[in-house]
Order: sequence, then C-alpha cells, then structure tokens
Amino acid sequence: MNPPKLICFDCDSTLSAIEGIDELARVRGPEIFARVEAMTNYAMNGKLRVEEVFGRRLEIIQPRRQDALAVGRQYIETIEPTAQATVAALKARGWTVVIVSGGFRPAIRPLADVLGIARVEAVDLWFDDAGAYRGYDEQFPTTRSGGKPAIMTQLKNELKPERIVMVGDGVSDLETKPGVDLFVGFGRYVAREKVRTGAAVFIHSLDELLERL
Repeated sequence: MNPPKLICFDCDSTLSAIEGIDELARVRGPEIFARVEAMTNYAMNGKLRVEEVFGRRLEIIQPRRQDALAVGRQYIETIEPTAQATVAALKARGWTVVIVSGGFRPAIRPLADVLGIARVEAVDLWFDDAGAYRGYDEQFPTTRSGGKPAIMTQLKNELKPERIVMVGDGVSDLETKPGVDLFVGFGRYVAREKVRTGAAVFIHSLDELLERL
C-alpha cells in the first residue's frame, strides 16, 4: 500500500467558528465565561503555556456531559463555510484527513462525522453516571505545550506518510511547523500575528488549500 498523504486540521476557530472551551464556560454565566475566554486567548497567542490553563479552565467550568453534547451541536451549526466541500475534495485527491485538537473528543466527534473524518486526536472528558464532570485525560499530548508536535511525531511513526500538512489558527498549531512538510496558518475567525508571520502559507478560507497544496 502506498504511504498516505496526511492533512491535519485544528478544530476550534478553524473547522468551526467557535472555541469549544469558551462555549462550555458561557453556560456558567458571564463572569466565568470572561475568565475562561481570557485564559484561552492568552494560551492561543502564546502568552501562557497550555498546561498553565488547561486543567484550571475545566476546574472552573465543571462541564457536564450535556454541555459537551451541546457544544458538539454548536460546532456543526458554526462549521467553516467551505469545510465540507474542501475535506471532500482533499479526500478525492488522496489525502487522509485527521483532526488534531486541544479540544474535547465528545464535542468534536459529531463535527468529524459530518465532515467524514474518521480519526480525531483530542482530549477525552470523563463523566459519572449522572453526567457530572469527573476529569479529563491528563496524559493526552494536547493538554500541554508541544502536544501537537508530539502527535505529528506519533502519526509519522505510525503511518509513515509521504507528506504531512497541518492547518490551524493558534500558536499550538504553529509549534508543529518544524515537524511537518507544510504549516498553513488560518485566519478566517482569528488572525493571530504570530501565526500569520510564522506560517509558510496563510489563508482565510479553507477552500484556498486546494490551490496551495
């Protein structure tokens, strides 16, 4: 079998307009939302390390299973306008598509299903029988800085791809640049200057990928 061509997408503010962690916080009221949103922005702009905010945000929010499912519906409602057509075209051209996210698997999986993406590398949330929050997978790479590059290494070791591309809006995505064949910065929803200047290619619509690869 020929080695695959891998294209990896961030989820939040890339495949969808929202930041899932912020939407989990929003249902807890404006004060908690403001605290969590600020922490997210600091991390995505590289002013705080991911591990400094990851667990703390979840402790503040205490998300329930129903909240994660609601965010899953929001991801679909706010899907990037060209995402479905772009993913379909990439697959038709022989690309294997993967979501690599610091977000949460139970919320992202419904969006992945809509897009026809089988593999989701994201953080598991754990709930008790009543649906109350009881923790997350603290060992998963994207709960810390350098996590997405670690996943790129895992994918390369496992799948031996002939080419690997990463697409995303945040500094955690930009960290993958040394270990991929092409890093594509994305700025439809948030155009981060550090990502724009660091990216080999910077786009504002996912369908631009089709002429850049």
